Amino acid sequence: MEPIGIYVHVPFCAGKCPYCDFYSLRGGEAEYDAYTARAEGILRAGWGRAADTLYFGGGTPSLLGAGRLLRLVRAAKAGAALPDGAEITVEVNPSQDCAALLEALAAGGVTRVSIGMQSASEEELRALGRRHTADQALEAARRAVALGLETSLDLMVATPGQSWESLRRSAAACVETGARHLSAYLLKLEPGTAFAKDPPALPDEDEAADWYLRLGGFLESAGLRQYEISNFAAPGHEGRHNLKYWRCEEYAGVGPAAHSFLGGRRFYQPRGLRRFLDGGAPVDDGEGGGREEFAMLALRLREGLTAERWRRRFGEPSLPEAWLRRARKFVAPGWVECGLGFLRLTPRGFLLSNALMAEIFC
Repeated sequence: MEPIGIYVHVPFCAGKCPYCDFYSLRGGEAEYDAYTARAEGILRAGWGRAADTLYFGGGTPSLLGAGRLLRLVRAAKAGAALPDGAEITVEVNPSQDCAALLEALAAGGVTRVSIGMQSASEEELRALGRRHTADQALEAARRAVALGLETSLDLMVATPGQSWESLRRSAAACVETGARHLSAYLLKLEPGTAFAKDPPALPDEDEAADWYLRLGGFLESAGLRQYEISNFAAPGHEGRHNLKYWRCEEYAGVGPAAHSFLGGRRFYQPRGLRRFLDGGAPVDDGEGGGREEFAMLALRLREGLTAERWRRRFGEPSLPEAWLRRARKFVAPGWVECGLGFLRLTPRGFLLSNALMAEIFC
């Protein structure tokens, strides 16, 4: 069986950013210890499957500190036979002093960090409710690169007070750190967030789309190729764990609000730290990995849906002709590229991905 990925959701944050709808809450040492002990037990028990990626997301995983995080790394290695060369990623918030943390993570076997920078503009960071400065984030990235850690930085696009020039400067600052991966997300007003309840003034949709495309061109010229709707990397530096999601491969989730896809079924842990600590069972979410789901996830990738991957997954010699026929009408506008052996969206098509997929797979 193919190795799985493991995702560990660490739900603790120092405070809630006004745009964030991920499950998070404040915690202290007692909560951190209880969470670590529970997650450690699950990881040591394993799933009867080997894994080759481990990802700590959140929340703010770095709040646990290096000692607890490395306990969880060791537990995953014991329970899922993580091999040498496995990708082990920790999301890091640069508002804390990162130097000792990064050194300990690198020494303890972590191979990759994802730093939540969001912007290199102090004004934009304040508007986003971030608690770090641009200099803190950039210094954390430079230190991570110097330690030999694969380093990814997050940027947000079309945020309050942003301009194309400020976005370009933020992207250039990321590139100058030596980081070889960048994630760029268009800001969305998610239901239930502070921004949704009291919306800030934002760039209009046409501006946001233009900046997204121009950002892609800028990063490509800097050697970071777009390989997914929101992700750019130098060749060979793509995020291996997240590629599992988009290639519809299997993974196990640990922690409140974590999702899993194993044995052809999807299930999840509901939000709620206490339920997780008390051993609450996951909730079944139905079958996964079907033809349309596989195809829709593949179209998030720049490589798109290929006949070779389709044949390996479903044993069929070519992509469904009905899908190709519907897709061809979007070639002339520059949204889709397709042929006998492939179907993919262009960067312009990514901006319309939901609508295009609804038309192609209807």
